[in-house]
Amino acid sequence: MHAHFLVLTLAIWMPITFGIAVLVVGAGKTPGIAGIARWTALIGSVLSFIVTLPLIIGFNSSTSELQFVEILPWIACFKIMYHLGVDGISVWFVVLTAFITVLVVISGWEAITDHVAQYMAAFLILSGFMVGVFSAADGMLLYVFFEATLIPMYLIIGIWGGKNRVYAAFKFFLYTLAGSLLMLVALIYLHIQSQSFELSAWHILPLRIVPQVLLFVAFFLGFAVKVPMWPLHTWLPDAHVEAPTGGSVVLAAIMLKLGAYGFIRLLLPITPDASRLMAPVMITLSLFALIYIGFVALVQTDIKKLVAYSSIAHMGFVTLGLFLFSQLSVEGAIVQMLSHSFVSGAMFLCIGVLYERMHSRQITDYGGVVNTMPKFVVFATLFAMANCALPGTSGFVGEFMVILSAIKFNFWIGFLAAITLILGAAYTLWMVKRVYFGAIKNDRVAELVDLNVREFLVLTVLALLVLYMGIFPKPFMDLMHESVINLLSHLAQSKLPATL
Repeated sequence: MHAHFLVLTLAIWMPITFGIAVLVVGAGKTPGIAGIARWTALIGSVLSFIVTLPLIIGFNSSTSELQFVEILPWIACFKIMYHLGVDGISVWFVVLTAFITVLVVISGWEAITDHVAQYMAAFLILSGFMVGVFSAADGMLLYVFFEATLIPMYLIIGIWGGKNRVYAAFKFFLYTLAGSLLMLVALIYLHIQSQSFELSAWHILPLRIVPQVLLFVAFFLGFAVKVPMWPLHTWLPDAHVEAPTGGSVVLAAIMLKLGAYGFIRLLLPITPDASRLMAPVMITLSLFALIYIGFVALVQTDIKKLVAYSSIAHMGFVTLGLFLFSQLSVEGAIVQMLSHSFVSGAMFLCIGVLYERMHSRQITDYGGVVNTMPKFVVFATLFAMANCALPGTSGFVGEFMVILSAIKFNFWIGFLAAITLILGAAYTLWMVKRVYFGAIKNDRVAELVDLNVREFLVLTVLALLVLYMGIFPKPFMDLMHESVINLLSHLAQSKLPATL
C-alpha cells in the first residue's frame, strides 16, 4: 500500500510536535517569550492545516475504501496496529480539525496573557489527538487517541477557565471517562471474538443479538456522553460556560463530533441488528433533546449557556438522522455535523469578542451593541440566522435533509423535528434582539470598540464558509456518497449467525 507521503501521520504528529516545541519555548525566561510562543503556534497550526489539504485534493470519491492508508505494527503480541486511513466521511473531519485549530490560535492571540505557551501547546496537541481519532482504522489506536483528547481539554478548562473552572473540568473529565471505560470493555470483547483490533474485521464479525445489544449499550454510553445526548448532557453547559473562548470553540466544533463519529464508525456497522432494534429509543431521545433542550435554551440569561444548549439541540438532528437509516438522513446528519462546527464555533467566537470587551456574558448587561459595533453585529446576526437554519446558510442544509427523511420515515417524527425550528428561531432571535439591537442601555456598551483586523478576518472566513456551504453544499456531499452507501449496506445485512 502506498503511504501517500505519510499525509495522515504528518496531520497527527506535526501539531503535536509543534505543541511540544511551544512548551519548550515557553519554558524560557527571556522577554517576549509569549510572542515567540504565539508565532510558533501559529506557524505550526497553519502548516498542520496545509498538510491535510492533499486529503481533499487527492481523494477518490468513487470508492468507499480507506484511502491514504498507512499501516505498521505497533503492539505485535496483541495484533494492535498503527493503522491509519480516511474515507469520504472521516476525511472532512480531519481537515476541519486542523482548520479550527488555526482559528483558535488566532482568536487567543490577545485574549490569553497568562501561560501563553502552555495554552497554545494544549490546543496543538489536542488537535493531533483529534485527527488521530478520525484517522484510526485500528480499534485500540482509536481508543487511545479518543481518551488522550481528555487531558489537554481538561487542562484548558481547568487552568484558563472561569471562576468555577475546576468543578467544570472535573465534571467534564469524569463524565466522559466513565462512559469510555465501558467502551474499552466492548473493544476487548470484540478482540477476543475476532482475534483482531482492525475495525474492518469487526464490521464483518457475526454476533448474536444479545452480545450486539450489550455492545450497543457500551458504545452508546461511551459516545452519547460526548455528543452529548439527553440525559447525559449536563456536563456540557458547565464546560462551555467556564471554558475560555478557544476551549468552547473546539468543544462545539470538534469534540462533540467525536461522539457522533463513534456512532458512525463503531456502533452502527458493528451492531446493525441492535441498532435497528434500539432505533425507536434513539429517535425518541433525539426528539426529546430537540424539544426539551430548546425550551431550556429559551430561558437562559447567560449568552454562552444559551449557545451551549443550542449545540445540544442541534446535535439532536445528527443522532436523529443517523438512526433513520436512509442515505438522505445519514448524509444530512454528517452535513449537519460540518455546518454545526462552523456555526457554533463562530457564535462562541462572537461571544468571546464581547466578553473580552465587557467581561460579562449576562444578556441583561447588553443592548444596543449595533450602535457601537456595527461590523461585529453583521457577522453575529448572520451566524444567528444560520443557527436558526435560515435558507442560504449552512445551518439549513443538514436540518432540511434530516427533516425531509424523517417525514418520509414517519410523518409525526418529521413534524416534531420540524417544529423545533420554531424553538431554535425563538431563543436565537430573542437573544439577538436583547443583546445587539435597540437603544444603548449602559455606558459600558456605549464605549465598545468594533472589530479589529484580526477578529474581522477570522469571522469573515467563517461567514464565507457558512454561506458557501448553504448555497453550494454539493462539494461537501460528493465525497461522502460512497462511504454512506457502504455504511448503510452494513446496516442492511444482519449479523445474526444461522443458529441463535
